[in-house]
Amino acid sequence: MTNRLVQTQSLYLRKHAENPIDWWPWSDEALATAKANNRPIFLSIGYSSCHWCTVMEGEAFSDPAIAQYMNANFLPIKVDREERPDIDSIYMQALQMMTGQGGWPLNVFLTPDDLVPFYGGTYFPVEPRYGRPGFLQVLQAIRRFYDIEKTKLQTFKEEILLNLQQSAMLQASTQLSDELLERGIETNTGVISGGSYGPSFPMIPYAELALRGTRLSYESEYDAYQACAQRGLDLARGGIYDHVAGGFHRYTVDATWTVPHFEKMLYDNGQIVEYLANLWSASVQEPAFERAIAGTVQWLKREMTASQGFFYAAQDADNFTTPTATEPEEGAFYVWSYIELEQLLTSSELAELKKEFTVAPEGNFEGHNVLQRRHSEQLSETLEAALAKLFEARYGSNPDALETFPPARNNQEAKTNKWSGRIPPVTDTKMIVAWNSLMISGLARAYSVFHQPDYWALANNAAKFILDNQWVEGRFHRLNYDGQPSVQAQSEDYALFIKALLDLHQASLSVASGTPNNWLEKALKVQEEFDEFLWSAELGGYYNSATDTSGDLLVRERSYADNATPSANGVAIANLVRLALLTEDLEYLDKAEQSLQAFSSAMNQAPQSCPTLFTALDWYRYCTLIRSNSDQLTSLITQYLPVSVYQLETHLPEGSVGLVCQGLSCLAPAHSPEQLLKQVQQSQTRS
Repeated sequence: MTNRLVQTQSLYLRKHAENPIDWWPWSDEALATAKANNRPIFLSIGYSSCHWCTVMEGEAFSDPAIAQYMNANFLPIKVDREERPDIDSIYMQALQMMTGQGGWPLNVFLTPDDLVPFYGGTYFPVEPRYGRPGFLQVLQAIRRFYDIEKTKLQTFKEEILLNLQQSAMLQASTQLSDELLERGIETNTGVISGGSYGPSFPMIPYAELALRGTRLSYESEYDAYQACAQRGLDLARGGIYDHVAGGFHRYTVDATWTVPHFEKMLYDNGQIVEYLANLWSASVQEPAFERAIAGTVQWLKREMTASQGFFYAAQDADNFTTPTATEPEEGAFYVWSYIELEQLLTSSELAELKKEFTVAPEGNFEGHNVLQRRHSEQLSETLEAALAKLFEARYGSNPDALETFPPARNNQEAKTNKWSGRIPPVTDTKMIVAWNSLMISGLARAYSVFHQPDYWALANNAAKFILDNQWVEGRFHRLNYDGQPSVQAQSEDYALFIKALLDLHQASLSVASGTPNNWLEKALKVQEEFDEFLWSAELGGYYNSATDTSGDLLVRERSYADNATPSANGVAIANLVRLALLTEDLEYLDKAEQSLQAFSSAMNQAPQSCPTLFTALDWYRYCTLIRSNSDQLTSLITQYLPVSVYQLETHLPEGSVGLVCQGLSCLAPAHSPEQLLKQVQQSQTRS
């Protein structure tokens, strides 16, 4: 017996299609039904590769007694946060207000007449454990409260709604000073400096801002350059990276970067590739960085690229170990028992593996071994051969012979396909514009630094797919399921895709073939639509969703805080500065200034929440335009010049090699490559 979710396209929603709970997707009909029947809404939000979402689906949401009570007393709605990040953002903020913390699965209870949340939590077990109440008891208590405590309910709702509305209406300021920028860089450098005592996340928006700060001279209690390099080493050497087959896992559960939470998300990999390429261009040239980038691109080509050119969204943390297993096991696809290693490798290979990686008979993860490197030098031929043997044991084929590895699109495919090696995790094959854009930007930057044609081709193909397929009746769409665009684009889709197009435009200036491109023209068209439907002329900044698609939202947010991905408004403001330089249209610069002023109170009060806004402020204060010929631009683009944009100029003043403009004023023409580089470097700091 299935419920309504069987008709949806989302892999996450369809995972709940056989639950006994009478799930609804978020829709006008669902909201109207809850209101007409005076049933509080149980809103549950998650995503397909979320481990604890999967656990709760198999436990509480599959329990007949819980389902019977839920169906009789609530209207249950399931939302895929990857489809509707605007809904997720509102109710995650509400949960954090109510409990002081958040996470997924996100489970909140809403009053049906106005959709205001009045209770929430994350994972609820079936029976009381882990210091959490049993889910049926929670449901019974919530329903009693809703029916009896009307006055308390109203008071609580008013407080939550007021707080949500106030958080959406930020106080603007005109203070966009160097002091504010320095304080933001210093605070966010502190976030990635020093030791950690819990799980270790990539936190790339913080690391990128700290790396920018290394070029500026101001007193700091941190060694930003060392902190940025260490973050790169932790990523490229740690167990968070799949040393056998490439690609980065979501995070590690420990402070030592050893044992990962095993899902692989496209958005992490795009950001990390860009960051490691930036580190390399900033002269932190560790061989482990180049290997991690190359391996991630190989994983992307082999397992995450559709035949149409776009990139899949994610791979699960769990996988089945046998076709008859009832439940998947976390990390089983990726880890190695010591006995396996002894069987697969020669004694000399195993000895060398133990010297370079954290390998021991007792293992480091539930009796198995997660590979973590001890050093960052280039691996020996012996080690690469050993890792290739592990690859073959996992995939059933040598890495050089396996160009593509078909995805398991659901549990049924995972268990019934004839895999030559281990049964792989399920891959969520939907296309998300924002996440594809992060990967395109990473590939474009890596191409500019390493000049690998594969990087350029992958980025081009993905961008062209989006341009050719994601507009329906003149409107940009966020998702694509099996060739069908779905869900109108949100601010992060616009902002990150415009950034990707600008990054492609810049990288194209160093393409050896010199083929013409229209990436800038495409970026301008997408920006025009972004401004028309999501720009807040009154407040500044961009709303999360378009004016004509926000009727079902409790409040209209303009997201400025960074999470696992950079904030949409931070990216959008940096884009506006870049567009102003490339087009000489100062309306873009006006919008950038208004937006920074709109969010300046948040930047002053909580700088650790919004590193990407400080990246945008850096662009605003230090933006540099470089006009030069192809040879000079190719040389400059490989270097770390984080507030520069490049323009190919074929008609330079006689005897000159380039022109450098600092914001709205230009320096004298440079007459030698050395003088040009000196002007560019000086412009990065205005020293």
